[in-house]
Amino acid sequence: MSIFTPIRYLPKPLVDKGKGLAMRKAYPWEKIFWLVALFILTGLPAGTDHLTTKYMMLETAFAASNQVISVATPSSFADLAEKLSPAVVNINTTTTLKGRRGFSQGDEMPHGGEDFFRRFFGDIPEKDFKQKSLGSGFIISGDGYIFTNNHVVEKADKIRVKLANGREYDAVIKGQDANTDIALIKINPLKNDLPVVIYGDSDKMRVGEWVFAIGNPFGLEQTVTAGIVSAKGRVIGSGPYDNFIQTDASINPGNSGGPLFNLSGEVIGINTAIVAQGHGIGFAIPINTAREVFEQLKTKGKVTRGWLGVIVQEVTPEISANLKLNDRRGALVGDVLKGEPAEKAGIKTGDIFIEIDGKKIRDTHELLRIMASLPLGKTVDLKVIRNGKERILPIKIGERKDQKELAHIVKPSDQLGMTVQEITPEISNYFGLSETGGVVITQVREESPADDAGLKTQDIILQINKVKISSLKDYRMEISKSGQEETLLILIKRGDTSFFVTLRKGTPKSSEK
Repeated sequence: MSIFTPIRYLPKPLVDKGKGLAMRKAYPWEKIFWLVALFILTGLPAGTDHLTTKYMMLETAFAASNQVISVATPSSFADLAEKLSPAVVNINTTTTLKGRRGFSQGDEMPHGGEDFFRRFFGDIPEKDFKQKSLGSGFIISGDGYIFTNNHVVEKADKIRVKLANGREYDAVIKGQDANTDIALIKINPLKNDLPVVIYGDSDKMRVGEWVFAIGNPFGLEQTVTAGIVSAKGRVIGSGPYDNFIQTDASINPGNSGGPLFNLSGEVIGINTAIVAQGHGIGFAIPINTAREVFEQLKTKGKVTRGWLGVIVQEVTPEISANLKLNDRRGALVGDVLKGEPAEKAGIKTGDIFIEIDGKKIRDTHELLRIMASLPLGKTVDLKVIRNGKERILPIKIGERKDQKELAHIVKPSDQLGMTVQEITPEISNYFGLSETGGVVITQVREESPADDAGLKTQDIILQINKVKISSLKDYRMEISKSGQEETLLILIKRGDTSFFVTLRKGTPKSSEK
C-alpha cells in the first residue's frame, strides 16, 4: 500500500453552481497541501499501514461534512413573481362615518355640548365623513371570487378592486367570518377568464421553508417581499381559532388579505397581521383554513361551526401532577352544559379530551380548531381520560351559536386563604345561590393567597380531589386528609359555570419588614 493511498480520503473543495454548494474534483497541489498539513498535525507515522488507518478514521467525519453541503437557495423570485402577480389585487374601501355638526371626526365638542354650539353658530347639518383604506386580496376563480381579510372590508360602504393590468371593478361581500378574519368578495369581469392562484397545502409547510408575499403595503402596488416560515400554529390572541403561520417576509399595512406563496408558486396563507413593536414578524392564516370555510361563505354568507357544550381549561402542571398524568396534553372538562351534545354523550366533569375524530388534542386551542372543521350532525369518536383510564365515547356534533363558547380558559389559584360555610337555606337565599347543599366561600382575606389567586365570595366548592363535597364535614375531612404541602384539585362553581383550580396547602411565608 502506497503512502499516498490516504489522499483519496481528503475533503474535496466546494464551488457555488447557482443552486447551492457542490463538490468539484480537487487539484493535485490541493491534495499535497492537505497531506502535508495532516502530517504536521498528526506526526509522521512509522508505517504506511498505520498512516492509512489513521486517515481512514477521518473518512467518516469527511463524509458527514460532505452530506450537509447541498443547501438549495433560490437564486431569484423574479419568474414566480412575474407569473403570480396578475392574480393579486389591490382593494380600496370607503367607509362612511357619522360626524358632529361642524366638527371633524375625532374632534371634541366644546364645553356645553350641542346647545352651546347651536347658540353661537345656529343649526348646521351633520356632516358625514368618508374614510378610505387599502388592502390586498387574490383571485381564486375565473369568474371573480376573491379571498381577503374580513377587517379589510368589514365596515366598507364601497369596495373597489384594481387588477394588476389596471382594470377596476366594484366588489360585493359574499361572505364574512370574523372569527378567522376571512372574507370572500366578488367582482363581475366581462369574461370568466381572470388569472387565479393555485392552492398549496399549508399543513405540509415546514419551519424554515422559503415563502414570499405579494401585496400593496402602504398603497405601493405589486410589492414582493421574501423570507422563511419562522413558526407554525401561532396563537396571538386575535380570535378563538388562532393558528397562524409566522414569517419574516416583510408584512406591512396594506398587505392584509394578500397571498403568501411557497417556491412552487402555490398560495399557502393569507397575510393578516403584524407585530407593531417587532420587525420582520408577520402572520398569515393557513390557506387550508380558508378552503374549509369557502363553500359556507359562498352559499350562506357566514360560517357555522360544531360544538360540544362543555367548558374546558388547560391541563396545568399542578393538575397534571394531581391526576398523575403522563403529560399535559388535552383539555380538561370543567363543566358540562345541560341538554348539549356532551351531556348526551355521557361526558363528565373531570374528563380530559385527548383525541376527537382521530385527531390528537394538545390543548384547548387545538380542540377549538378541530371542532370548527367538523361538519354539523356528524357522529365522531371522542377519546377521553377518566380516572386514569382511556375511554372512547361517540358524540354527535352540535351547532355552535355565536353567543356560546366552546372553551373557557381559567387561571388556577395556587394556595388556600379563605373562609367557607355550609350552604343553609338562609345562606342560599342571602347569596341568591341555586345550590342547597355543599359549601360556599363566604370570605376571602384581603391580600391573602386566595385573594391573589382570584377566588371570590359566593364560589361554591363542589369537589376536592374528585370527592363530592356535600357538607362542611366533607370539606374538613378532605382538607385534613392531605399533607401540609399537598396540592388539592378543587372543582369550583361560579355563577352558571364550574371549573377546576389547584390549591397548595400551607401557611404563606411572612414578608420581611
